[in-house]
Amino acid sequence: MTDLSVDLVAFVGLGAMGGPMCANLAGKSPVPVLAYDLNADAVASAVRAGAVGAEGLAAVAEADIVFVCVPGEDETRAVCLGPGGLCDQARSGQVVVDCTTATVAVNLDVAEALAAKGAYFADAPVARGVPNAIEGTLSITVGADKETFSRITPWLECMGSDVAYCGPVGTGTVMKLMNNMVLFENVSALAEAMAIATRAGVDRDRVFELLGQGSADSFALRRHGSFMTTGEYPADLFPTTYSVKDLNYALALADQLDVDAAGARLVRDRFSEIVERGLGHLYSPVVYELFDGK
Repeated sequence: MTDLSVDLVAFVGLGAMGGPMCANLAGKSPVPVLAYDLNADAVASAVRAGAVGAEGLAAVAEADIVFVCVPGEDETRAVCLGPGGLCDQARSGQVVVDCTTATVAVNLDVAEALAAKGAYFADAPVARGVPNAIEGTLSITVGADKETFSRITPWLECMGSDVAYCGPVGTGTVMKLMNNMVLFENVSALAEAMAIATRAGVDRDRVFELLGQGSADSFALRRHGSFMTTGEYPADLFPTTYSVKDLNYALALADQLDVDAAGARLVRDRFSEIVERGLGHLYSPVVYELFDGK
């Protein structure tokens, strides 16, 4: 780390993604890392990884750089803009980095509130999922002014192997929403391909192996396809309810920009049906259940 002005960092939100991200940050940081979550067990896990437990946002606000990773826009608003939130307690020179997949609107609102205190904001949502969060090999897309980006990059590199500057505040979120939109459309297409191929007589265990040998190969095929092959969908990865949330954010942005994102709407409707069936807590490859057995 080259930024000697940073004496303390903090991490808020220790869920499926935030927990391992905080663990990597604590393990690689040369300065103490405060960890806070409403779940005491999650905080205890972060402490075992080398972080220092914080009792609330007031303690977290003492940090020079504060990372946030919560489920979505509502939680970001509560943590950052709510009474006693990070923006209320911000001080000049402090940086808040939101790694949540949220919306451009909340990014701009938080940035404005922080700027009024002389503080800075970056949206830095993360991609590649829980296994890469554990490995510290996330892809991180960042929206910020260039000076803030330079300041936070060494810390983001504790958690990700690819840290990309996208432009001003909000652009990191735009690119994350597009990443997820394309990913989920691929997952839906894989479900269609599995259904067609197996009904046409191809062995279920070989469908994605064979697709992977051609131009249909992709991250989604290699990561998500394996679960469609086995028919076992984990509940400790990214739940389909979160996928629906991200698709809704992406579709709202498309509507604002007058883009007819028909493919994304179809996938959102399919994933919503999965949620309605009571399977929303499972990983998104469970969308194959819409085809399997019909």
